[in-house]
Amino acid sequence: MADPVSAQRFEKLVLPHMNSAFNVARWLTHNDQDAQDVVQEAYLRAFRFFGGFRGDDARAWLLSIVRNTFYTWYQQNRGHAPDTLEFEEDMHSLETSIADHDDSPEAMLIRSQSQKRVHKALQSLRLEYREVIVLRELEELSYKEIATIVGIPMGTVMSRLGRGRQQLAALLAPTDQEV
Repeated sequence: MADPVSAQRFEKLVLPHMNSAFNVARWLTHNDQDAQDVVQEAYLRAFRFFGGFRGDDARAWLLSIVRNTFYTWYQQNRGHAPDTLEFEEDMHSLETSIADHDDSPEAMLIRSQSQKRVHKALQSLRLEYREVIVLRELEELSYKEIATIVGIPMGTVMSRLGRGRQQLAALLAPTDQEV
């Protein structure tokens, strides 16, 4: 893409979605550095193949490239299998949307422990469930967008979301020790 108009169009359509691309890559790789590598490679691929972009949804198109780049990276780095990596709690910060912003030390500790528990449970899900949950719940994509990104039928997206949510709920259910 040597044409400056195409380069400007690429920047206008794709660059606003780089944070989403990084967030998805980070959830898939479990690691900031690996996520940066995946996003950088995805960005280069997106730039190289921008001529084939039909103009429908740049975010879904880019996240699809990020996902495919992740799977290529995963195949090449089996020693860094996502299901065996240490979870880095600080890098996966979820925004807390608690109406009562009680900043007492006790409330902050409870929120922090809850976030860690949710992160750990989410990371323990199989990749096929985790990726659709991250795309739906954290990136707030529609079922149709997720189906496009993941390359599966919308019904499969819904069933994976359902199974993933069930597994997540089971992992987060209080144990006898916690009651």
